[in-house]
Amino acid sequence: MNQPLRILVVDDDRRMTRTLVDILVLNGYEAVEASSGPEALDSIKSQAFDCVLTDIKMPGMDGVELHREICKIQPGLPVVMMTAYAAEELIRQGLETGVFAAVEKPLDIQQLLTFFASLAKTPSIAVVDDDPNFCKTLGDLLELRGFRVTKVTDPYSAVDMIQADTQVVMLDMKLNQINGLDVLKELRQRHPAMPVLLVTGYRKEMAGAIQHALDLNAYACLYKPLVIADMLKTLEEIRVQQLRALLNP
Repeated sequence: MNQPLRILVVDDDRRMTRTLVDILVLNGYEAVEASSGPEALDSIKSQAFDCVLTDIKMPGMDGVELHREICKIQPGLPVVMMTAYAAEELIRQGLETGVFAAVEKPLDIQQLLTFFASLAKTPSIAVVDDDPNFCKTLGDLLELRGFRVTKVTDPYSAVDMIQADTQVVMLDMKLNQINGLDVLKELRQRHPAMPVLLVTGYRKEMAGAIQHALDLNAYACLYKPLVIADMLKTLEEIRVQQLRALLNP
């Protein structure tokens, strides 16, 4: 069983932090409150968190400055800013430096809870490749990186095996007796918005099919032999975009 998400709530309004902490705890999360940027940084230095929910306008250290300092301590820690005021410049700065989103007060609590529920989920991916060895090797690597992986070696059953909650599909473009483009077309009929990463070892031969697939809103194309660091970076980009969309529908 996964550990509950740990969330740091930062706001100089103690009534606000207390209320949010109570709501989060009632919904199964662990939550810690801080009433200033420096207090929040002390907590982050001594404890591990999965997300920070911070007010953007606070005396002494605003939410953008806090985010910059958080990046030095725990790079990649998701930060969501809250604001009750017109703070367009601060919001712009925050988003440019990697803040996940800026949400307005009064908060949409259900929207936040949906975001946290998705953040807590194990990321899921389907690998579609008719080479069993490649499929297993890549799938095992992704599982070690924390993904829940569906390995599909039969392209004719690919779409049936892909669940609606799959967050991304890695699709080889040259499958046994079937074009990956045909699989993509069927996938688009069932799951129009599901991100699909194309994979191929035939850059020139498959150029036309790849362009057609990109026109069907495939996310990008990765070429074999895969550069693992680039692949993981692309998967993280997709996950961040999906999470941000929950707060900026």
